[in-house]
Amino acid sequence: MTIWRATVLTIFPEMFPGPLGLSLAGKALASGVWSLDAIDIRAHATDKHNTVDDTPAGGGPGLVMKADVLARAIDAVSNDSRPRLLMSPRGAPLTQARVAALAQGGGAVVVCGRYEGIDERVIAARQLEEVSVGDYVLSGGEIAALALIDACVRLLPGVMGKQASGAEESFADGLLEYPQYTRPALFEGQAIPEVLTGGDHAKVRAWRQAEAERLTRERRPDLWAAYQKRPKRKD
Repeated sequence: MTIWRATVLTIFPEMFPGPLGLSLAGKALASGVWSLDAIDIRAHATDKHNTVDDTPAGGGPGLVMKADVLARAIDAVSNDSRPRLLMSPRGAPLTQARVAALAQGGGAVVVCGRYEGIDERVIAARQLEEVSVGDYVLSGGEIAALALIDACVRLLPGVMGKQASGAEESFADGLLEYPQYTRPALFEGQAIPEVLTGGDHAKVRAWRQAEAERLTRERRPDLWAAYQKRPKRKD
């Protein structure tokens, strides 16, 4: 079995595996379904202070991660076909389709920036693909990297208890997920929708589809517009 390999470049390697060492991802990590290497970027600095940053050219606040140090850290990773990703708020939004594609590959090399960002020259020279987990700014790329890796790992064969779970989640078919219910049948005066307890599987599927469409239309008009343009499946 081919192991899905994640290599993370960071100045805080102690942040890994973090939550990735727990629950489904942690069990899969312990059983060898996937592997994780956290590379300390500071180990590739050459001065006595292990400096990884400097003031931005042209002036301005903050610091910028140095191209030469980061390039050495990237070059120390085995040269293979895994994509090199840079977690960045200016990157392409991470989608479920991109996650699925990454999960089907051999893994990923994930670079975590800090400070005001990293020197643009190393992005071009090492062909880093910038990926964003949302339109907001984090203190660094580590939390974003954890989210990306978790999203990929849970799609690996054998990680989730039922593979059907991944096929019916939000974004899997271009829609948000339908509402979920479980016992007790009555909670604070609210009952589970009758259609879900009637035993008619066709009606359940139709209700779930209608609810997924309603929620997507109400909450994510961008997804709804894209969904309406998709070719409809022929059941």
